Amino acid sequence: MKKGSINSLTAQERKSPGGKYHLFRKNLSEAIGGKKDTGAWGGGHPFDVEWYRLPPGAVNFPHHAHAAQWEMYLFVSGSGQVRGPEETCEVTEGDFLMFPPNEAHSVINTGKEDLVFYVIADQPRADVISYPDTGKWVVKPPLRCFRMEDADYYEKGD
Repeated sequence: MKKGSINSLTAQERKSPGGKYHLFRKNLSEAIGGKKDTGAWGGGHPFDVEWYRLPPGAVNFPHHAHAAQWEMYLFVSGSGQVRGPEETCEVTEGDFLMFPPNEAHSVINTGKEDLVFYVIADQPRADVISYPDTGKWVVKPPLRCFRMEDADYYEKGD
């Protein structure tokens, strides 16, 4: 058994240059020996658990969809909205949501108080994350962000 205390963890702040995306997070799985983005296949835990706090008006991450990863959200306090692939729904204390692979999502704090929630995510060996609003992609590993361009299958001279 491995035990930790969320109260002893320091929240890590992450903020985009313009401030639209702003959150504080605590990785509970790492605190008890897990490895970030590494499942049991790589010596980590089979899932990660993170605590998040979004200030009023903030969004957690750009709208995105994981090709392989599942995520469950459990809202503890505050209120906000979750933008899904087709609709946006209101969330408040006690609500929970599950996002299977390929279902785009983002969380917006529309309330006047911090929005606090947990995210539980499985850890596939690899994942491709698409950002439908911007046309960006992230591949992990190796955690590279890029935009695609069409190309011929064969190179010139092949």
